[in-house]
Amino acid sequence: MTYRTLISTSVLNQHLDDPAWVLVDCRFALDDPTRGERDYEQGHIPGALYAHLERDLTGTVIPGKTGRHPLPSVEELVERFSAWGIDANVQVVAYDDSGGSMAARLWWLLRWLGHEAVAVLDGGWPWWRAEGRPFRRGREWRSPRRFIPRPRPELVASVEDVLAALQDPSFRLIDARSLERYRGEHEPIDPVAGHIPGAICAPYLENLDARGLFRPAAELRARFEQLLGDTPPSRAIFYCGSGVTAAHNLLALLHAGLGEARLYPGSWSEWITDPMRPIERA
Repeated sequence: MTYRTLISTSVLNQHLDDPAWVLVDCRFALDDPTRGERDYEQGHIPGALYAHLERDLTGTVIPGKTGRHPLPSVEELVERFSAWGIDANVQVVAYDDSGGSMAARLWWLLRWLGHEAVAVLDGGWPWWRAEGRPFRRGREWRSPRRFIPRPRPELVASVEDVLAALQDPSFRLIDARSLERYRGEHEPIDPVAGHIPGAICAPYLENLDARGLFRPAAELRARFEQLLGDTPPSRAIFYCGSGVTAAHNLLALLHAGLGEARLYPGSWSEWITDPMRPIERA
């Protein structure tokens, strides 16, 4: 069986020794970029590799031009995924300790390059430990394999695409940040507050229940059907602060059975690099 959206801790536990499965620990904290890697070395799911958001899952940041976490090049990702032992026959499982918000970045990157056998661990590291499942300290490595990319450009929206969408009522922009950041009431990260005009607010954390697990697919479907209205997912563009947590909404959308939409990877932090681009507050 291939897992394409979410996977449970119980199912993963049955595959810890499966050489055709690759586990990737994506723990990361914006306010302490070294914490996730330190935590990984202190304890991780047996066999898991570590992926650092800004070193492994982000391209070159160009001040004043890109957002905070631009996409790596295809060539960079091919080299990285190959080194991690990922090929077309491998099931990848990504996890973190923040409800899937970081793991969804790796999930999306693999799908963008045509690898569909990738899932996010529902509940992540906190649930794994709470259930008393095994863990290991230190670092781990895998034998490399050859990752062959099959890029899917239809999953990406450029800043030009977003500008065009502002003039086309058949498109919908969806902002994954908190309501306070969307309204411009509180902006702890980026130098300009607000949102892209016409965007609607859909905080990614609302995909989770009080336990930190993804809400049932039927609930997610109802949520996104309300957000999208008559707009088909193919004409929806999702963004956040830097193109990371918006992938959480894209994961939830697919898990809900509604298909795939586009990610604006530059997101708000790229949008505001040009003062001529319009913004809204409140």
